[in-house]
Amino acid sequence: MSEKRPGQAALPTVGSDRTLTPGLIAELAEVCDRAEDAGGSTPVVLRVGAGTPGGGAAWPGTSKIYLVNKWEGVLRRLERLGTAVIAVAEGHCTGPALEVLLASDYRIGTPGTTIAVYEHSATPWPGMALHRLANQLGVTRARSLVLFGSTLAAPQAASAGLLDEIAEDTDAAVAAARRIAGGLSGSELALRRRLLLDAPSTTFEDALGAHLAACDRTLRRAS
Repeated sequence: MSEKRPGQAALPTVGSDRTLTPGLIAELAEVCDRAEDAGGSTPVVLRVGAGTPGGGAAWPGTSKIYLVNKWEGVLRRLERLGTAVIAVAEGHCTGPALEVLLASDYRIGTPGTTIAVYEHSATPWPGMALHRLANQLGVTRARSLVLFGSTLAAPQAASAGLLDEIAEDTDAAVAAARRIAGGLSGSELALRRRLLLDAPSTTFEDALGAHLAACDRTLRRAS
């Protein structure tokens, strides 16, 4: 799962061609373990994609529902880590690569990055990626991706909000994102993320208490 580039530490990689196996789940769980052991002091960086349209096995492959449940659990864990999660999407990003991308906080693409929920030749997978897409993009913008398997080029993905940045030099982009994310404490970042994730399913009245508590913490720290 690791890739090492000149002058750079090995980065975990989730390829679009992976199928759902206990090994894949364990690899992502190990990433979460290391991040939690570090106490939120270091942003997590993952590389995803690197496939080609129509290449590889259809996600999730031949699997069992208990593995799907474990996979969704580890993605939720990644999504709620007490540190920033930065994803670098290269090549064609679909299947497990897309699911990890959607659970990440900051997403860097390359000019050649493409994104699809599923391949036209594959049976659409009704996983929680659909839920994340609807929450993050809205139903209208997610519709063609989910219903018809549309493929987005990097500029389209950035315009839709699936990518935060398109970079020729992804190493430099990661370094810049690390510097920005490193300025936030783990607990503060986790709190902001939770407030964002809970917003679509929470009424204003129910959300107000949590936001006031967060504001009070910030004011106390500043005084």
